[in-house]
Amino acid sequence: MASPGANALTSRDIGLVINTADPYSVEVGEFYIQARKLTPEQVLRVEFPVKASLTPEEFEHLKTEIDARFNGGTQALALAWKMPYAVACNSITAAVTMGYDPTPCEQTRTCFTTKPSSYFDSRSLKPYSSFGMRLSMLLAATDVAGAKALIERGVVSDRSLLRRGAPSTNAYFVVTKDRDRNSRAPLFPPSGPIQGSGVVVRTERTQAIEGVEHLVLYETGAIQVDKLDTLKWVPGALADHLTSFGGQLDGKSGQMSILDWIASGATASYGTVSEPCAFQQKFPHPKVLLSSYLMGSTAIEAYWRSVAWPQQGLFIGEPLAAPFARR
Repeated sequence: MASPGANALTSRDIGLVINTADPYSVEVGEFYIQARKLTPEQVLRVEFPVKASLTPEEFEHLKTEIDARFNGGTQALALAWKMPYAVACNSITAAVTMGYDPTPCEQTRTCFTTKPSSYFDSRSLKPYSSFGMRLSMLLAATDVAGAKALIERGVVSDRSLLRRGAPSTNAYFVVTKDRDRNSRAPLFPPSGPIQGSGVVVRTERTQAIEGVEHLVLYETGAIQVDKLDTLKWVPGALADHLTSFGGQLDGKSGQMSILDWIASGATASYGTVSEPCAFQQKFPHPKVLLSSYLMGSTAIEAYWRSVAWPQQGLFIGEPLAAPFARR
């Protein structure tokens, strides 16, 4: 992973895609242009269907437009919408970043291995230049107001936790009684302070944490995570739960959506859009995610580095949030 003090991606490295058929996308996209001071050359406006999942043919049109617009200097993309979140059984962020893969969409194959990510635990600071992977993340929230608040948290977070007087923060890794959804528990780091970071790791056995302040990271495994309204997040916080359909953003799965993390105050999250069968590799690796973020990476870099098999996984949040970034 990146060495301490290395530069993370900046607003100069990112492109923005706006769906002109989607009022949410247009308003959120324009807000993001101002918030991150993007130039006209960094923005693609294109029209495509507003629905949960694109067909491969519909996606091919979008991908062609993206590839034609952005050059080799664009290392990452902010996608200004919450729907579509999938292309068949692929997530939209994986399809944009790695290309659409029809193989896991064959009957029952979503429970098998999927295409590995060359960027997993990578040291590269230029994912597109190094691997041909233009990392992508949805600017997704429950509504436009929530998306604007999300973007503002991301901007405010930049370098915020390395400033003199910054509060110490808490990173929680929770082992619940849900054995099937706790496949990551062996990967959780031990409890204790991380020297020089101001972060205290707390690995606990409980169903849900409650009343925690200065929360920078929360990972668990559960269909539903309770007591989110009692938590106080720092800007730039990351949070996710291992469950089958957290990445389905239309609210029809019967499981908690990763939009709930954003609504509660987190700045980025991750979940799968089709049945992953609890493979560890299809979810963020706790130690890789934490260490990459602490090294100064942006949210999009840290989350993408932490998932070995991301084809079914959706990344949402403010991509450039970087509370541990160095100048």
